[in-house]
Amino acid sequence: MGLGQFFKSILDGGKVDIASRYEILREAVSGTMSDFHMARDRQTNQIVGLKVLDKAKTDALEARFKGLKKPTEGEIATTLKHPRIVETFSHGITTNNEQFLVMEYLDGPGLNSLLIGRSKLLDGNRLVLARQAAEALEAVHQAGYIHRDICPRNFVCSKDATSLKLIDFGLTLPATKDFMQPGNRTGTPNYMAPEVVRRKPTDQRLDIFAYGVSMYELFAFVLPWQRGDTGQAAMSHGMSAPPPLRNYYPQIHPTLEAAIHKCMEADPEKRFPNITQFLKAISRLKTEDAEPNP
Repeated sequence: MGLGQFFKSILDGGKVDIASRYEILREAVSGTMSDFHMARDRQTNQIVGLKVLDKAKTDALEARFKGLKKPTEGEIATTLKHPRIVETFSHGITTNNEQFLVMEYLDGPGLNSLLIGRSKLLDGNRLVLARQAAEALEAVHQAGYIHRDICPRNFVCSKDATSLKLIDFGLTLPATKDFMQPGNRTGTPNYMAPEVVRRKPTDQRLDIFAYGVSMYELFAFVLPWQRGDTGQAAMSHGMSAPPPLRNYYPQIHPTLEAAIHKCMEADPEKRFPNITQFLKAISRLKTEDAEPNP
């Protein structure tokens, strides 16, 4: 940043002219509430991910929590330091009054893309990915938050699909009483827990449900219920037990199958009380597949 730009930033109240600071290298990927760019930081020459939030949609979300000290996505993301979570370097406000985040650029496929393509890269890697996804969620929960949008789209894999990182904290909230009241139906409908759909009080176990659905899909390549993109479609979640995962992935280890199904219990009291207990349940597994019969 030149001296002139520095003083302009001061006059703008510390706002950043991102068009001057960052060179866009790849066109934006539009999300539900933001645009994401691959960019070069002109100051450091570093390749970064640049996320710019849609102001109107962000304001509408934050208006739901009027009177509460809701942290911004940037404030949350910069506090989460874990090998399985995308690293966020900084955040701020643009000269157009939009929130933005600067993070590490992950040059790999989204888990959702691998599932849609039924990628062979997943073969032999599913247990590793399931563990890593649970470890990422564990870090979020231990930091005192509920992610609220756990789904395959929000895990980015390495190019060889041997590792992944959790992204997108746009819907994340503190796991405190004020933010767990009934009525906040946010998230991705296909992965929504019944208590979210029915506007009941929530806690971190809603993420465990969404995690279980995501892992079911990782092994089955299908959801445990009919796919839909509305809250109405999600009303069926928990109305009946999901088909056994072994129907789609016959060789799955019974311990892993049982653990994934426990995550998807309609009654939160029947789920694992926390994601750490899921990790303990599968801790002795060396492979996702059951040992072949002698």
